[in-house]
Amino acid sequence: MEKKARKRALRFVANHPFWFIVQVLKAFRKNQGLLLAGAVAYYSLLSIVPLLILVAIALGHMVGQELLLDTLERLLKWLVPGQSKAIVGELANFLAHRAVVGWFLVITMIFFSSLAFTVLENALSIIFVHRVVIRRRHFLISAIVPYCFSLSLGIGVLLITFVTSSLQAVASDSVVLFGHEVSLTGPTRVILYLGGFAGEILVLTAIYIVIPAGRTTFRHAVMGAVAAAVLWEITRRVLVWYFATLSQVSVVYGSMTTAIVVLLSLEALGTLLLFGAQLIAEYERLSARGRLQEPDALGTG
Repeated sequence: MEKKARKRALRFVANHPFWFIVQVLKAFRKNQGLLLAGAVAYYSLLSIVPLLILVAIALGHMVGQELLLDTLERLLKWLVPGQSKAIVGELANFLAHRAVVGWFLVITMIFFSSLAFTVLENALSIIFVHRVVIRRRHFLISAIVPYCFSLSLGIGVLLITFVTSSLQAVASDSVVLFGHEVSLTGPTRVILYLGGFAGEILVLTAIYIVIPAGRTTFRHAVMGAVAAAVLWEITRRVLVWYFATLSQVSVVYGSMTTAIVVLLSLEALGTLLLFGAQLIAEYERLSARGRLQEPDALGTG
């Protein structure tokens, strides 16, 4: 019965994609999606530096600091386009004086590093309100999930650092596989980019499965993750171009420029992340309906 409902919903969306997108946008507006994204962006701004510091301190004993900072800078280019060097610079400055870090400061950073995930869970509970009404998550699980996700991100950074180190060790423009030299230019770089894009989708899929209350199927999570990832890749490039050519934000905000640009980038990312979640929520509601009626001629239902 459940499989038939999913197939029926998929067929309905395929036949009426414009109507479905309009319903998603209406629900996103009704749930105050932009306001929720602003809250997620603000707390992400509070969390990003403490989280990076904890990752750098924890992994600094396993890998070289320079290699680790290079890896974090590459990852930050995806998260906050155009401001990765400024954030990594502040991180390097902190690590240079980490001898003065006490346990109280470490505990404080652990608390602040989890705020973004806590607020994201609350925002997603509004998007997936139909789940929360049926079954609310235990508060202990809600308290533990942000720290588990932070730990998972740290492990992910470690793995990416090792992969980066291996590639740098063999060559910068080519690798040797089975006795043949394979160039890392042209089509191969496209393949590597697609690999990174696939990793981006996996991270978003994990967020949609783990963070919200209730159960998100893998297919639904991938659907929302692909939509959010594609939109973010487009938005990220537009932001890089805008801040590099047209933006006068440095004239207006002066020394606050970095914080403002990072906040705007996180606002855009938070909006698309919640939009992907809204896509999943509307598809779930559509699948739960016993009978699907044809939309009216205007396609707005």
